[in-house]
Amino acid sequence: MGKIIVKQVKSQINCPQTQKLTLESLGLRRLGQSVEHNATPAVLGMVNKVKHLVSVEEAN
Repeated sequence: MGKIIVKQVKSQINCPQTQKLTLESLGLRRLGQSVEHNATPAVLGMVNKVKHLVSVEEAN
């Protein structure tokens, strides 16, 4: 299981409440913030739900 770095690159203003809650559950609270997660199916599903607001890269 690899690790991924998720960074919020767009604002959550005017997004549905479910997407705001998904960002919060990923640990992203402000624009430009980055967090590291294990690449589990649950985390990848959350990232896919807000893929237009975040950028994802593999961690080494």
